[in-house]
Amino acid sequence: MKIIVVMFFVASLLLITSSIASATVSGGSVAVAPAPEKKYGPELEKWCGDKCEGRCKLAGMKDRCLKYCGICCRDCQCVPSGTYGNKHECACYRDKLTSKKTPKCP
Repeated sequence: MKIIVVMFFVASLLLITSSIASATVSGGSVAVAPAPEKKYGPELEKWCGDKCEGRCKLAGMKDRCLKYCGICCRDCQCVPSGTYGNKHECACYRDKLTSKKTPKCP
């Protein structure tokens, strides 16, 4: 008798979980931004150079800023807007850390 009760309980949990999952998937009307077009080679270098010039134009150590911005841009293929902050626009750029666990990207 206990096995039947346990099987019924497990079956009902599975049914409830699957109905909740399907309701959240079908019920949401969330707009998803299209993935940015991937850039490679010279096109990426030019794009990153232009974006990093804008990002680092007010930096005190511009050469260092350009170096690390370029590394991050090539890896993430995005650079946040403005000269400081706005890292929420590019999660990869924001989350990249040095070996000392400090932000790598300017």
